[in-house]
Amino acid sequence: MKAFLFSLVVLGVISNVARADNGLVTIPSRYPVAETIDRLEAAAKAEKFQIFARVDFQSLAAANGGNVRPNQLLLFGRGGVLPPLLPTVPVVAIDLPLKALAWEDGNGKVWLTYNTGEYLKDRHSISGKDDVLKVVTEVTQSLAQQATQ
Repeated sequence: MKAFLFSLVVLGVISNVARADNGLVTIPSRYPVAETIDRLEAAAKAEKFQIFARVDFQSLAAANGGNVRPNQLLLFGRGGVLPPLLPTVPVVAIDLPLKALAWEDGNGKVWLTYNTGEYLKDRHSISGKDDVLKVVTEVTQSLAQQATQ
């Protein structure tokens, strides 16, 4: 039962990610899931980002008797957006550090999904911080492109 519930949660995450109207950017990757995340991690480290966690959902599901397609999440950051954002909107921390999800669809195609600064702005009603949020978008987009191309 535990494995079944875990599989439902993971599948729910995957189906939510694929929706175009949820504030996420999803781009195709030329590489398998693990290699996409390896490349993202290398690009993030080259830009002096700290890697906080790498979650392999396929392995987690298998350890609980479940079976899901390849799916890995990388959490990374430098902390630079914290001072301008957290004092006025402390709940934005629920979406930080930055993260990106590499996942394989039912056809074997690999995708990379990430949040934009605009998503954070809309979700948390952030005002007056457009410059910081623009940098979030630009940096995440750049790292995602390096990981997938």
